[in-house]
Amino acid sequence: MSIRALSHLTFIVRDLDRAARFFCDGLGAREVYDSAGRNFSLSREKFFDLNGLWLVAMHGEPPAERSYRHVAFAVTEAELPQYEARLRAIGAEIRPPRPRVAGEGQSLYFHDFDNHLFELHTGTLDERLGVCAAEGVEAKRAKNEDSVVIPTSP
Repeated sequence: MSIRALSHLTFIVRDLDRAARFFCDGLGAREVYDSAGRNFSLSREKFFDLNGLWLVAMHGEPPAERSYRHVAFAVTEAELPQYEARLRAIGAEIRPPRPRVAGEGQSLYFHDFDNHLFELHTGTLDERLGVCAAEGVEAKRAKNEDSVVIPTSP
């Protein structure tokens, strides 16, 4: 028995049409469903297909505060400026970049209209673990035991 894959991601939003603009115009998703008053779940919802990933926007009260909790999507480095332009065009708030360690990939952080934080990231887990090892952080990669151990003192 094991988890096969990610099924879907659900985001609670105040305005489904504005969320649709964010997912479709900002990230390039395609809207595939709108419950339009016939709710099969907790409230009205829209489904989106983002290159095979099922995203859900459900009407409700979104997070009251922002946090670093986020979803990161993999993109190529050449695509980052294009996505940034699309996201700025719809009014998404682009966040300042965080300090990077060479080799860990580039990121674009941004908030949607409901306090959800997203990241577009160019790196992979193997690249990040290589950076950890180069920085003296013990990283373990084993079947059924993937963990990173971060020392508590330098």
